[in-house]
Amino acid sequence: MTPITEVEGRRLALSNLDKVLYPASGFTKGEVLHYYATAADVLLPELRDRPVSFLRFPDGPEGQLFFTKNVLPGTPAWVRTAEVPRSEGPARQILVQDLPTLMWAANLVTEFHTPQWRAHTPGLADRLVLDLDPGPPATVVEACQVALWLRERLVADGFSVYVKTSGSKGLHVVVPLVPVASARVSAYAKELAVAAERALPALVVHRMTRSLRPGKVFVDFSQNAAAKTTATAYTVRARGEPTVSAPLAWGEVERCGGVGDAGLLVFRAPDMAARLRREGDLFAALREPGRAGRLPDA
Repeated sequence: MTPITEVEGRRLALSNLDKVLYPASGFTKGEVLHYYATAADVLLPELRDRPVSFLRFPDGPEGQLFFTKNVLPGTPAWVRTAEVPRSEGPARQILVQDLPTLMWAANLVTEFHTPQWRAHTPGLADRLVLDLDPGPPATVVEACQVALWLRERLVADGFSVYVKTSGSKGLHVVVPLVPVASARVSAYAKELAVAAERALPALVVHRMTRSLRPGKVFVDFSQNAAAKTTATAYTVRARGEPTVSAPLAWGEVERCGGVGDAGLLVFRAPDMAARLRREGDLFAALREPGRAGRLPDA
């Protein structure tokens, strides 16, 4: 029988809680749901008002993975949705605004991905993101070196700059913005990527061409396009281990880049409760209105 639980007055059916999703560690679906419940206070502010795309992996990362953007059949009537523009015409997507919706979505077994804009202002980005993706044999150590260069450049342009692990092998550099058209953000982000390649030619590539990427860090600026999304801070990733896209202190980035230990920036779901008690929400300041910066004049 599927267990029924009540979350803030909403009845939820939570299924297959003993199912092992991560064979290498034995981490179960029930443990994934427990992580999302305990991380809700920091995850929900990152999801709020942003149309969610789900990367679902119901049989674990080694099974089928598929993106879901549209409202799913069987979505409870109390789950909030928003109309969003698409090239093929308007569609509706889910908004994860509260704990019951988060737990309902977590029961689907998903990574959460969100755009850089909010549902009430589609195409007006309030964040810039640069995805630093190291090509082997480069690792997150090299990504740290690139992130520190980008931070210096962005601070010089008047921005507050934040960083998180991707939850995979790289980093996401994130900047809060006074809302501006996504196309302008994309153009500025490309300028940053090109500048990073010019400054660090042995370390950085700004083009996606696979043959250019071994041993270098690809500075992916494309996720600033209005149609694109990025793994949300604090989401669990569909990787060999239940790694989390974890916000970082810049001191952690400096330390990893300095000592050359990629393992310093691997955070798994079971690690996060203690980390949050110790560090707090390292993205809380990013969401403060006074932190938002304006793009340089075109």
